[in-house]
Amino acid sequence: MKIVTWNINGVKARIEVLTTWLQESNPDIVCLQEIKSVDEGFPRFELEARGYHVETNGQKGFNGVAILSKQSPDEVNRGLPGDDADDHARFVEAVFSTEKGPLRVVSLYLPNGNPINTEKFPYKIGWMARLERWAEERLALEEPLILAGDYNVIPEPIDAKVPEAWVNDALFQPATRQSFRRLENLGFTDAVRSVTDKGDVYTFWDYQAGAWQKNNGIRIDHLMLSPEAANMLESASIEKHVRAWEKPSDHVPVAIFIT
Repeated sequence: MKIVTWNINGVKARIEVLTTWLQESNPDIVCLQEIKSVDEGFPRFELEARGYHVETNGQKGFNGVAILSKQSPDEVNRGLPGDDADDHARFVEAVFSTEKGPLRVVSLYLPNGNPINTEKFPYKIGWMARLERWAEERLALEEPLILAGDYNVIPEPIDAKVPEAWVNDALFQPATRQSFRRLENLGFTDAVRSVTDKGDVYTFWDYQAGAWQKNNGIRIDHLMLSPEAANMLESASIEKHVRAWEKPSDHVPVAIFIT
């Protein structure tokens, strides 16, 4: 089974890119972030015509997450518990039946947190704390669980072409990286880092300043695997070539194969 996460940066603006990629990549489950669409405005028809079931947690103009799947889920949960006042559409969980039992997949879009001297940064850290509490409860089920999405976290200096350029950014703050490490310490495996320790492994290149042409990237899109999911991992890869397509997202798909 091929499972992919991708911050699409506006699904309506990039529907042709998305459908072309679906035909080429042929994933079984796709976790999309930053769909920037309300649920009823999501281009469902184009994706259902290609054999995908669609579940969304949308929001007008920004945020928004979705899960596309060849198999319909048995259960869908929207919104990260723990803060009833949080109206950002950043989280959707789907549960699928497999021959080996249930498989839980989450598409998440973690807050950016910039500027760090505003309320946006405490919101980011608080959201990560809520994710940690939720994940710890889910781990108790001892089921394969995949937390896939745009974390807006640069875990280590090796995950940025120019790490010193990010020292004042919320994505690379010590508190941000510590929150990510606490999630790992619960027992989650960073799929990409479990298969390579090389540098120049990035998932995002800014549209500005020729970042793509200079390979000035960062790795902020992650698939975090519970122990049960990590035991099923066959491979992990970054489909970097998609960034060179016409009208690309500034992120690229990150894929895993599990058996």
